[in-house]
Amino acid sequence: MKRRTFLKGSAVVGATTLVAAPAIAQAAPEIKWRLTSSFPKSLETIFGTAQTFAKYVADATDNKFQIQTFAAGEIVPGLQALDAVSSSTVEIAQTPLYFYIGKEPALAYATGAPFGMNHRHQHSWWTFGGGADLCNEALKPFKAHAILCGNSGTQMGGWFRKEIKTVDDLKGLKFRIAGMGGHVLARLGVVPQQIAGGDVYPALERGTIDAAEFVGPYDDEKLGFYKVAKYYYFPGWWEGGAMLHMAVNDEKWNALPKPYQAILNQAASAAGAWMIEKYDSVNPASLKRLVANGAELRAFPQPVMEACYKATHDHLNEIAEKSPLFKKTKESHDAYMKEVLFYTQIAENYYDNYLLSKMRKG
Repeated sequence: MKRRTFLKGSAVVGATTLVAAPAIAQAAPEIKWRLTSSFPKSLETIFGTAQTFAKYVADATDNKFQIQTFAAGEIVPGLQALDAVSSSTVEIAQTPLYFYIGKEPALAYATGAPFGMNHRHQHSWWTFGGGADLCNEALKPFKAHAILCGNSGTQMGGWFRKEIKTVDDLKGLKFRIAGMGGHVLARLGVVPQQIAGGDVYPALERGTIDAAEFVGPYDDEKLGFYKVAKYYYFPGWWEGGAMLHMAVNDEKWNALPKPYQAILNQAASAAGAWMIEKYDSVNPASLKRLVANGAELRAFPQPVMEACYKATHDHLNEIAEKSPLFKKTKESHDAYMKEVLFYTQIAENYYDNYLLSKMRKG
């Protein structure tokens, strides 16, 4: 079903039922919400997803439900978006939920845990594997719940001033990295720095940090990281896929008419699809331009990957011993990943690798 199809359908909720005009008007009141994002306007794919979401909602309600979007820093800083929802400063926020693992570690799985699932597998787990229920259980203390709205796909490993040849090269490295990946790397001597997107470039330029990861080629090119750090590593094993969400204030959600709740859910799904489709469209050309402009593409050495993999499992298991909710979420995630990887190695992985081998031969 095309995304615009649902918009037309949602806009005429109740049209097949004989309802008096005043009742219809009452069921579709004029509502204005504010949305704060964790991202700057310059990242028009991520921030553009919030704008697209708001447009879909407005289109489906004949502009009766309007959501005004604000970039990071316009209402609250990017790392405080969920707090703004909890306090009812805004009704809704676009944010990666792993920004808040200091308050609830299970939220790592709401965005993506290190060495976790790719974006397709994540979305399947969220919808059919219990992921939504588990992550929304983790959000209850925040007086909010999450609606899935997009994914970056597997991310790049970031920009480094110096080459990473051995595990020892990680020691003392000041690395801008969000989420649980930073905690894992700290076990290997990295000094993780959690910095909102719009503040990363100046920190890297001034040497306040030695390396930075963000998303992928398209956004990294826009932020100009290649101008101040030339080594571009892959993969971003800490984000095999990074789910984004709309975090909604529970009280405001419960006050909405049911048709408006349905429209929010469907608009988030449609805008989220727009996001990953856009990234798949723009990342390949951006990567080529980055290399042409001097970026040196590097894979993390196998011994570094192995050390990070072991550190990840040690770290996640330690948290699971202390947090029943984290343990329950981790077990659900890992069991689901095992099943979907079993299948995709048979079908898509073999198919993709075959095609790549033929292309390399000319």
